[in-house]
Amino acid sequence: MFDRSGSIVHLFTKVEQGSTMVKLSRINLKLGHGIDGDINANRISPRQILIVRYEDIYQLSIQPGELRENIVIKGLDDEQFRPGSLIVFESGAAIRLTFHCDPCKRMKHLVQSLQNIQGKRGILGVVIASGKLEVGNSFYIKAKQFPALSEKPYERFLKYIIKVPNGKIVTYKHILQSIGVDKSYMRAIPTYLNNTSATDYPIHRILDSQGNLISYIHEQKNKLEAEGIQVLSETDSFNNSYKFFVDLKKYLWEDDTLYLA
Repeated sequence: MFDRSGSIVHLFTKVEQGSTMVKLSRINLKLGHGIDGDINANRISPRQILIVRYEDIYQLSIQPGELRENIVIKGLDDEQFRPGSLIVFESGAAIRLTFHCDPCKRMKHLVQSLQNIQGKRGILGVVIASGKLEVGNSFYIKAKQFPALSEKPYERFLKYIIKVPNGKIVTYKHILQSIGVDKSYMRAIPTYLNNTSATDYPIHRILDSQGNLISYIHEQKNKLEAEGIQVLSETDSFNNSYKFFVDLKKYLWEDDTLYLA
């Protein structure tokens, strides 16, 4: 289904952690990567790009770039600009919209209450077709082309781990990247695992960020070995015990097509 077209009014990128947004007249989108040279480019992430409507920031008296967005568009009403839609630009570049970007404490100085920009901070997306974008370029949007990803990180976690194949593993770090959350969510992963322990989800395929097995996952070593994964061990001199781990180079699952269809 085709909806109304719109146009690009501003473009921004961020080149390194802690730096300010850089305003540009053109950017290059790369398939399964994001914006060329942008710090958030990541082939396994559902949040490679942040897009906001000019109509929203104008209404809130927020200047372009202050929400740390990459692309500011105009010409769409809020009923058309939804997760699950496909945006196709003049160059053939295309972005799948994945889920809303929640406001954070870094936005507090812009509004009286963060509630004022709830649902207005923009929508995240992934590049599914490469191409260049320039300010002034037009685009069209196709609604409901993809399933919208859940706005709840735990639900995205569940959807992600059921896709990890037999004989492969993922780490805390890759989970955070693949469900599109900040590093601060690292401390939430043990809670997610405990909440899921009584289910059939393959949480035994999850290791910590160094590739070590997790002590509170029941029968993890046996389950991994049953799938053909070699579990290695070495003495942990600090605790005077054995540490079990897996060779990440050999068994890590990184699916860069996860959000491309």
